[in-house]
Amino acid sequence: MSYQSKTAKILIDSKAINFNFKSPYILTSGRNQIISFIQKYIIKHNIKFDLLAGGETAGIPYASFLAERLKKPMIYIRKQPKKFGKGSQIEGSFKKNQRSILIEDLATDGKSKMTFVNVMRKNNLKVNEAFVIFYYDIFKKSEQELKESKIKIHYLCTWKDILNEIKKQKIIEKKDIESVERFLSNPVKWDENE
Repeated sequence: MSYQSKTAKILIDSKAINFNFKSPYILTSGRNQIISFIQKYIIKHNIKFDLLAGGETAGIPYASFLAERLKKPMIYIRKQPKKFGKGSQIEGSFKKNQRSILIEDLATDGKSKMTFVNVMRKNNLKVNEAFVIFYYDIFKKSEQELKESKIKIHYLCTWKDILNEIKKQKIIEKKDIESVERFLSNPVKWDENE
């Protein structure tokens, strides 16, 4: 079983991804095995960085666990500047031009990733890589925008992997699988028709 399939199974089994066809939502949850998958992915794909940056809030624990395993320093990035003190958006020590990787739990359209990346770049950090556990991989315009911003997004699994695992485990009804497939093929139009 591939790490994509294993990750999809973990996310489904731990109820980190839930289906509610009346009011869709997604929840996140960490697993030690997922941290191991990220570590293996980083090593296998020879991703080079000196510093991990966890995005507020869900990216912070993943970046922390990875920093410990990889023996690298870590910072975290706030969505908004602090309202007191120095008004900083970055917590932790870093050096100018330090090679960094942004760590997050998921990416839908990539906009929040660019918010974090822009803060990092504004503070003279080099960042061209982002890593998420779950990537929607359905908003092609957003993917293009990330590429134009020179950000390569790495991930463990996508909706395609989740759907494959759902079909394999037969955990939702065929009509609901078809609804998910319609959503994945055209999320905007799906919302209008459901």
